[in-house]
Amino acid sequence: MTTSPFSLALPAGDTDLAEIRPRLGDDDPTVRRLALIELAELEDEAHTPWLVAALSDSVAEVRAEAADRLADRESPESVRALLARLEDDDASVRAAAAHSLTEVRAPENGKLLVAALDTARGATRARVLHALRELRLPSSFSPALAAVDAVEAEVRLEAVGVLGWLKQPAALPALMRLAADDADADVRRAAVGALGLATDDAVLPALLQALADPVWQVREEAATTLGKLRLAGAGPALIAALDDSYWQVRQRVVRTLGRLKDTRALQAVVASALFHSSANLRKEAAIALGEIGDAGALAPLAQAASDADPEVRKSARLAIAQIQAAAAVKS
Repeated sequence: MTTSPFSLALPAGDTDLAEIRPRLGDDDPTVRRLALIELAELEDEAHTPWLVAALSDSVAEVRAEAADRLADRESPESVRALLARLEDDDASVRAAAAHSLTEVRAPENGKLLVAALDTARGATRARVLHALRELRLPSSFSPALAAVDAVEAEVRLEAVGVLGWLKQPAALPALMRLAADDADADVRRAAVGALGLATDDAVLPALLQALADPVWQVREEAATTLGKLRLAGAGPALIAALDDSYWQVRQRVVRTLGRLKDTRALQAVVASALFHSSANLRKEAAIALGEIGDAGALAPLAQAASDADPEVRKSARLAIAQIQAAAAVKS
């Protein structure tokens, strides 16, 4: 049964709400939904109770609209109500409530999300963790760390997201385990990305294992994270990864080798990437050779300076200038 808006007291002098209120209780759900939109557009926090009341509407479309319109309402009342809708019978309502909870910014309301993890299970637990990501609340660390052992892959994935945003080194052992061994490729990939919070090479074994993962997206993420960390010990494995069957992985590998300025990679970058069929990869190879800075790259770069793709030509010319400038400084 639809919650009646007439059960709520009308604030004195609120002529806007007085005009809209009859339509909030109309027999036609479309009229109720449109009235909610109109009410929310007034952007008056005093109207939040009417939006919350609509979360109990008998029609899912109206509940979903109410959940969506509560996205910018920073009140404990609205957060609690949205948390309850995470277990709504209708998927669209659950999705709208989950999305609105990601807009929570007040730390005191974030604490309500953390508290909800005590009882949340399955998909609901995953949605709460997702909402907690950008809040970076220290209190979310322990429940997120516990959630990396959840049976459900979606829960583990969202737990990794929280840990990645928090950037606490204490999460690294769990993240390394997930990166190397989790059964779900999305979880492995997310964990590999989260390892970018490391400050030393302790994560190198897990990242090198991920560089050989059977799923190319995980290999690509491993190459990207190695580039962020600039771990010199990754050089040989990255050079070997230039033979990867996916150009997307090669592109990330080439970018990382450039950041490492690994001169051992020169010939492999030229052979596997500088003249590849992918213009994006050729461009990345030219940039990397400029960063590596070895004069041995000048001849192949001169050839690449006549590439059919203008971006490749430009990158090759810039790389040549970069290598020549570095040589001039040394001399």
